[in-house]
Amino acid sequence: MKLHGITVLDLSLFLPGPTVSQMLADHGARVIKVENVDGGEPNRHIGQKRGAQTVYFDCTHRGKESLSVNLKDERGLALFQQLASQADVIIESFRPGVVARLGIDYKSIREVRPDIIYAAISAYGQSGPLVTDPAHDLAVEAMCGLLSNNVDTTGKPVMPGLPAGDMLAATLTLSGILMALYRRTVTGEGDYLDVAMMDSILACMPNSMGAAFAEKRAPQPAEERIWGGAAMYRIYETRDNRHIVLGGSEIKFARNLLNALARPDLIALCELPPGAGQRPVVEYFNSLFRTRSQADWIEFFAELDVCFAPVNDLRTGLDLAQTRHREMCLEDASGKEHLGTPLKFRHEPAALRLEAPAHGAHTTTILSSLGYTDDDIARLREDGVV
Repeated sequence: MKLHGITVLDLSLFLPGPTVSQMLADHGARVIKVENVDGGEPNRHIGQKRGAQTVYFDCTHRGKESLSVNLKDERGLALFQQLASQADVIIESFRPGVVARLGIDYKSIREVRPDIIYAAISAYGQSGPLVTDPAHDLAVEAMCGLLSNNVDTTGKPVMPGLPAGDMLAATLTLSGILMALYRRTVTGEGDYLDVAMMDSILACMPNSMGAAFAEKRAPQPAEERIWGGAAMYRIYETRDNRHIVLGGSEIKFARNLLNALARPDLIALCELPPGAGQRPVVEYFNSLFRTRSQADWIEFFAELDVCFAPVNDLRTGLDLAQTRHREMCLEDASGKEHLGTPLKFRHEPAALRLEAPAHGAHTTTILSSLGYTDDDIARLREDGVV
C-alpha cells in the first residue's frame, strides 16, 4: 500500500485528527493512537455502542494500535520521545500551548527526530487574537460566518447536518501531511503544519464570497444561488410531508423540466440572477411539488435529464445500491457495518482493517518493541504511567 513504512503517532482527540490518521492507516501507515490512562479517546464514550465500543470510535479508529500513557510523568514523556524518534508523522489537536507545556511540541520532538512532520489541528490556529479560545465545530462555524447562511425558511440559523470545520480541517490536514512527506523525499527535511478549522471552512467557500468581496456586505441566503435563491437549486416539500431537491441550476435543466411540465413561459425567469426574479418559479414549484408524493416525483423524474434527488434519511442512504457498489458501507465477519474509504486507487488500493483497538490494547507490545522488559512494564503499570 502507498503508505507502507510510514509510522504515525496520533495524539489528537474527537473527530478531525482521528479521521486523518484513520485515512493514513487505511492506506498502509502504522498508526499508534496515544491515549491518556484515564479513559482515553473521548469518542470511546460518545453515542451508541455495539458491544464494548461506540460506533463513533469504530468509525474513526480502525486499523490503529492503542498506547495508553501518562505524558505528565517524566517516564511517560521519555517513552513518547523514544517512540517519536522512530516516527514519521505526529498529529495533535490540543488547545494551543498544551503540547509545549507537556514537552512534546514540534521544537522538542525535532531534537529527537529532526525530519519529523508535525501536524497541529485547532479551532482558530496557533496564533492570533482567538488562539486561546476553546471551540468545537459549531462555535467555529458561527464565528466565521458560515452558520449565518445555514438558515430555515424564517431566516433563523439551524444546526448544521455536517461538522464542516472538523471534516474540512481533516481533509486539508491529510493533504498537507502528504505534501510534506513528498517534500521530505526530495529535501530530507520535515515540517510543521498548522491547520485551523476556521481557516479550512473559509478556504472551502470560494463560491460563497460574491457579495462579501464584490459588495462588501453579508450575503442574503434567499438571494444566493446555493442557499435557496435559485428555483432549480432548492428543497421542496411533497404531498406526504417528505422532501425532494432540484440540485442543478444550469438553464438546460430548467428547460428540460419546465417543458416537461408544459410551463416554458417560466424558463426565462430561471435565466435571471437568483433572488426576487426567480421567486415566481419557486412559488410554482412549491405548489406543484405538494400535489404528489415523494415516490410519485421519483417516478416522474426518472426519465428526465434534470438534477433531482429525494431527501433520504441516513439509513436509506447507506442502503442505496450506489453506496453498496462503492463499498462505502461495509460489513465485517460479525455483520457489523463500517464506513468505507472514499480514496479508491486502481493500483495499491486501501486495505481496511476494520477492527478498532481497545484502550491500551497494544501498550505491552509497543513497550516491548522499545526494549522495556516485563518487569519494567509491570512497574510502569503499577505507577500509573501506562
